Amino acid sequence: MANLNRPLKGILYGMGNPLLDMNTVVDEDYLKKYELAPNNAILAEEKHKPIFDELVENYNVEYSAGGATQNSIRVAQWFLKEQDATTYVGCIGSDPFGEKMKGCMIKEGIKTAYMCDTKVPTGVCAVLVTGGNRSLVTRLDAANEYKKSHLVTKEVWQLIQEASFFYIAGFFLTVSNDSITEVGEHAVEENKVFSMNLSAPFLCQFFKEQMQKALPYVDILFGNEDEARSFAKENGLNTQDVAIIAQKVAALPKKNTKRSRMVIFTQGADPTIIFKDGKVKEYPVVPIAKEDIVDTNGAGDAFVGGFLAKYVLGCEIDECVSNGSIAAHMIIQRSGCTLPAPSE
Repeated sequence: MANLNRPLKGILYGMGNPLLDMNTVVDEDYLKKYELAPNNAILAEEKHKPIFDELVENYNVEYSAGGATQNSIRVAQWFLKEQDATTYVGCIGSDPFGEKMKGCMIKEGIKTAYMCDTKVPTGVCAVLVTGGNRSLVTRLDAANEYKKSHLVTKEVWQLIQEASFFYIAGFFLTVSNDSITEVGEHAVEENKVFSMNLSAPFLCQFFKEQMQKALPYVDILFGNEDEARSFAKENGLNTQDVAIIAQKVAALPKKNTKRSRMVIFTQGADPTIIFKDGKVKEYPVVPIAKEDIVDTNGAGDAFVGGFLAKYVLGCEIDECVSNGSIAAHMIIQRSGCTLPAPSE
């Protein structure tokens, strides 16, 4: 666990796809128009490209810093409070949206080392809210241009050396697998904690090879029940029981033999399942009335951020899970993955 005598500065490093979220309330007919599911995440195809202009022209859009890893790091920083306790790396465009994102992260106390692409705009994510559900349509743009050459620069590698914990959402598998491997190798060599997230069912289906390459580095794997079942189906685990899937995933090959793999699967309102050290344990979530749910966007990311905020401090798993549940409970009562003032 963490060295509790060290300063928190830079203790948690995140790497992923920085996006500017476009939070918008739409009706179900709009989802049907683009063949979108009410609670899903996809990369924009050609048929989805009109969405982004339509939202700006015809809907009330709220903008916020987003992207799965970035959201989790923001939540972790919110709990840790100490300036620059967390760091974040990804690729943005040299444009106003990129500058806006930088400003948001500085304001929240997070140290960033963005790679800036001068030819491609900052990535965006349409967050289409229907009732308490959300459908995410992502146009990666600059986020898709991240390169390992940036990772190994003196500035960024110093952040990696300072960190004791790493977190990367599965969406980054579509962008820079060699960067994931580079960080993973460092974590193995230095016996640091490397964590990832399955992030979306389509990643288990269409980026299976990249996921299999990254998984041996993973000490903590996060996901939800749909992602767990998709992983099980695509990898021939021969079960749809989430607890058994967690056990089987924990047993898959692992490079750092000094740490056993912990697998954490959330299940919405149902108990969170954790497999650790040969045992499965269920943790109830903080209950919430349906009418209090504003937007489920970012709930899973918030759980990860809340969990890791306690984990890096060396807290017991029960406390980490509890904090993750509290974080998710807080986020789903707000529009988008937005955070209250620290005093709240």
